Amino acid sequence: MQKGDNRPIGIFDSGIGGLTVLKEVWKWLPKENTIYFGDSGRMPYGTKSHDTIVDFSLQITRFLESKNVKLLVIACNSASAHSYEAVKNSTSIPVVEVITPGAQKAVEETRNGKIGVIATRATVTSGLYKEVMETEKRKALSKHQNEKALLHFSVTQKACPLFVSLAEEGWWDHQITRLTAEEYLKEMTKENIDTLVLGCTHYPLLTDVIQSVMGEKTKLINAGESVAKRVLEILRAKGIENDGNTPSEKLFFTSDDPLMFESQAAPFLGGGRPEGTKKIHIEEYG
Repeated sequence: MQKGDNRPIGIFDSGIGGLTVLKEVWKWLPKENTIYFGDSGRMPYGTKSHDTIVDFSLQITRFLESKNVKLLVIACNSASAHSYEAVKNSTSIPVVEVITPGAQKAVEETRNGKIGVIATRATVTSGLYKEVMETEKRKALSKHQNEKALLHFSVTQKACPLFVSLAEEGWWDHQITRLTAEEYLKEMTKENIDTLVLGCTHYPLLTDVIQSVMGEKTKLINAGESVAKRVLEILRAKGIENDGNTPSEKLFFTSDDPLMFESQAAPFLGGGRPEGTKKIHIEEYG
């Protein structure tokens, strides 16, 4: 007999980048049912205003609540930076964003205190990564953790908007991607940054190129794993894990053409193309 809480985990992104987070959730929580919403019809969020991102995020939150989700993951850095507080205050279920876990991991991992963040313009402009890292630095120093590195702490941020298009184009290890990365990252390579946060869910797909440009001594931080672990912690703490033995259900929704979404999603998921994706007129949840 199935035990536990079989309500799904809701995950949303401005498009398909959040699928890199979904993959980690599947890996770390294989028994959990999931619902993914990709707002492909209104992407990208990274170039939109604060108010617009908040409005879109609240619409999606209401849609996912209508599906009886037990926890919500904002798998989009731009939405996390601009709408986390609004989303959290609008719902009674736990909400996990992607910025804090990645920022915490970077502060833990740095050995010289020089941290870089690459993200969309909206995320960089919000300043949230730097704010969270400053908070985590103070916490670590108060506990005498990683003191030698954090006494020389600095955060360098860079907007890399073209990375999103290159990732979606499938040019993950392409000469154009390499040239773009060299241009975006040239200042960071001069500043001896030893820890670089991939502050957009698309960017992990470009890991090989980014690592090559930055050099092997630079640790790349993909927040997806940290997010999945945080979700697991919350479910356990609240006693709402799905510990049943039935196969987990994986549902997909989009604000654009479902077949196009599935085609684009397949490589993000490592091959398996999702099926049965449904289009939602998300504005109806405004």
